[in-house]
Amino acid sequence: MDPLVASLSLAALGGAVIGLLLGVFGGGGSVLATPLLLYVVGVRDPHVAIGTSAAAVAVNALVGLGAQARAGRVKWPCALVFGGAGLAGALAGAHLAKMIDGEQLILWFAGAMALVGVSMLAPKRDEGDPGVRLNAALTRRLAPLGLLVGLAAGFFGIGGGFLIVPGLMAASGMTLANAAASSLVSVALFGAATSASYAASGLVDWPVFVALVAGGGMGALAGGPIAARLADKAALARRAFALMVLATAAYVAWRG
Repeated sequence: MDPLVASLSLAALGGAVIGLLLGVFGGGGSVLATPLLLYVVGVRDPHVAIGTSAAAVAVNALVGLGAQARAGRVKWPCALVFGGAGLAGALAGAHLAKMIDGEQLILWFAGAMALVGVSMLAPKRDEGDPGVRLNAALTRRLAPLGLLVGLAAGFFGIGGGFLIVPGLMAASGMTLANAAASSLVSVALFGAATSASYAASGLVDWPVFVALVAGGGMGALAGGPIAARLADKAALARRAFALMVLATAAYVAWRG
């Protein structure tokens, strides 16, 4: 098989796995995109892997955001303040990451993956105010936190949902369901900003990006029915997935 066809096929297959995980667990799967591109698809430059995966994360988030918006779960004013403030942070983080040696950056990325895995093991609480409304006090809390989270998301080239969701809940007092839905605004903005920064430096592999997104769409369609079947075992399945993320983080650190 032609090497290009093989790598694009692997990217599509990997995208399907990530889309499936996102459909089943609702988040966390995108953090596997960069290791997949490096160690399965064969992308050699860590910066290209991060830039390409960030672009795919942005598209996946937009698709998910459409579904959440139709369900009325997105708290738009809070989400836009958080995401808008974080946009500058994401651009700064991506610029900083491009200045760091690729192998060193991968070690930092492994640490971020470990944080994602640990956050998924933590118990989730859904207390909060479903009728939260933006005001001056909330804006003063949301904007600085959004800036910091955007900086981290841009630096590591990940969606940052594991930071955005608790950040939105802590700053605004909204429910977990509203925070998870609203976080997709920031994930899309941060992913777009990060990938735009990398693309400006020629560090996005567009054919691989297309294959990732195409595979991700198919995986997401399959994830819905599986999520319904796992509804009564959601906590156990999420813990198993978190352990897989932690194991992948250890492998990335070892390879790095």
